Amino acid sequence: MKQYDTIHLPVSPSCNIQCRFCKRGFSKRGPVSGVSTALLSPTGALTFLDKALLKNPAITAVDIAGPGDTLASLHAIETFRLVHEKYPDLINCLSTNGLMLREKIEILAEVGVRTVTVAVNAVAVPVLAQICAYIIHDNQYLTGEMAARWLILAQLAGIRKATEAGITVKVNTVLVPGVNGGHISEVAKITAQAGAKCINVMPLIPEYGFSEYRAPTSKELTNARNLAQRYLPVFEYAVPMSVAGGHNKTLKSRTVTDAL
Repeated sequence: MKQYDTIHLPVSPSCNIQCRFCKRGFSKRGPVSGVSTALLSPTGALTFLDKALLKNPAITAVDIAGPGDTLASLHAIETFRLVHEKYPDLINCLSTNGLMLREKIEILAEVGVRTVTVAVNAVAVPVLAQICAYIIHDNQYLTGEMAARWLILAQLAGIRKATEAGITVKVNTVLVPGVNGGHISEVAKITAQAGAKCINVMPLIPEYGFSEYRAPTSKELTNARNLAQRYLPVFEYAVPMSVAGGHNKTLKSRTVTDAL
């Protein structure tokens, strides 16, 4: 099966929520959760893309996922606008925590975004309150169960609106043993009802606020994925394009630095 490449463009400088396992920043180690090797401006990202396409014409998708949240600032939207104007045939993909998704659907469709990945780690307020330390929305700083409730409602509303707009939604969920380990199937069920098309269940990397937690065992991860699969197709690394964009191909990921 032929594979097509995705280029990741780190252009989003800030975030509007704080998950306890995430610390945003920059690292030479390469892309990990909330971490990028560099931050590009929208015009700088377009220049990177120009060079990457010259060296690798197989690139068919552009993904923006950080290092902050893509909808907490206008950087990702402006980047997609430039990309869509110059390369309208490329598939534009965006990852977000979903807090601002509902408000941004129209403009995302306008700039050519075809797939959105939403990080949904829980759909029950007491569970998410253990994972999400705070959110910032409309200049309000919210913590605890109030923050969790607001975020869950925003995420589900955003998924519904994105689906109604013809944008394919996939869900990323971090499995945190002892916190949401028994909750993954509910995440899959509720997000499927909202319109999500597939789910990626990822293991916790015990860092930052969750440095004293343990990563899930392979058995726990497999069990969580099997339970989630009752409601949504589960993927791990490669995203079937039949799910993400209507094509029977596989989407292979590359970083911006790999492409240059």
